[in-house]
Amino acid sequence: MKILVVEDDGLTAEALTATLSDQNYTVEVAPDGETGWELAEAFAYDLILLDVTLPKLDGIQLCQRLRSHGYQVPILLLTARNSSHDKARGLDAGADDYVVKPFDPEELAARIRALLRRNQTIGQSVLEWEALRLDPGSCEVTYANQPIALTAKEYALLELFLRHSKRVFSCGAILENLWSFEEIPSDEAVRTHIKGLRQKLKAAGAPANLIETVYGIGYRLKPIEDLGGVGRWRRGRGRRSR
Repeated sequence: MKILVVEDDGLTAEALTATLSDQNYTVEVAPDGETGWELAEAFAYDLILLDVTLPKLDGIQLCQRLRSHGYQVPILLLTARNSSHDKARGLDAGADDYVVKPFDPEELAARIRALLRRNQTIGQSVLEWEALRLDPGSCEVTYANQPIALTAKEYALLELFLRHSKRVFSCGAILENLWSFEEIPSDEAVRTHIKGLRQKLKAAGAPANLIETVYGIGYRLKPIEDLGGVGRWRRGRGRRSR
């Protein structure tokens, strides 16, 4: 999942990026409100984390502009002001929630998970495809109950395929979903991560072509009917969910 952080303080932006990256989110940072608006127009995000006090266009104004243009993604305000009036202004502008600075990383992560659950009810469900299982709550991946240790990018790549199991992703689409605008590498990076993910899945007993290449187009999960099993989305059944 991809989060846009709009924050002008460099140290705070770094702390937010580290906190969110540890939760396997892809993070894009905008240093001011106008840049935040431009990125929101150009790219798709699952959540926007928005500081209230920003240069060029403050957080309240940006939030109002996003909502007035039909943006429905969750918006979480980050503010140093703890008064009821300031919180009410933010919520009235269209924000879904707020966190007061200095923020507690665990609380921030929990509020983000709650907003994402609220925005997309299946978004935080345990994901399964044949014997492959990914739990977004614990960030655990298993195949036939055997744990698989993945890098952050391999995990994000597998989650992307599982959340859009019928879609074929080109290298460009994968880069747009899993890398921030400033760090987008070449298509070769995608192929390298695909190769690494395939090797780890195969080592755990998965079919070598579980992630198949659709030549001339991109990559996708191999259809369940071609694997000889039954795949499904499944709710967490009381398990923790993110």
